[in-house]
Amino acid sequence: VQLVESGGGMVQPGGSLRLSCAASGPTSSNYGMGWFRRAPGKEREFVAAISWSGDTTYYTELVKGRFTISRANAKNTVLLQMNSLSPEDTGVYYCAADSRGYGSRWYGDYNHWGRGTQVTVSS
Repeated sequence: VQLVESGGGMVQPGGSLRLSCAASGPTSSNYGMGWFRRAPGKEREFVAAISWSGDTTYYTELVKGRFTISRANAKNTVLLQMNSLSPEDTGVYYCAADSRGYGSRWYGDYNHWGRGTQVTVSS
């Protein structure tokens, strides 16, 4: 499975961005998917995840109510709608695929990773 993120950029505090992760491969629609981020000088952290069916989602408390993860395009694309962004959301956002199909808060459960897309929230 290959993963390609897009949609990052610079936005002012309070603004919105929508990240997209396109998954390619014969069984990519069966993978659970997740988003992680790494802020400057910090460890990678979990952001959100979704099961292969889209029926189950997980969020870190830091983004709950502001971010929404979803699947599209026959489940081969995973979207992360980010609203009410703050400077603390700045970082490189990575898409990841979980072959078990569940999605997870733990990075070790993911088999494949994208290269990341930069999100900068600044006035």
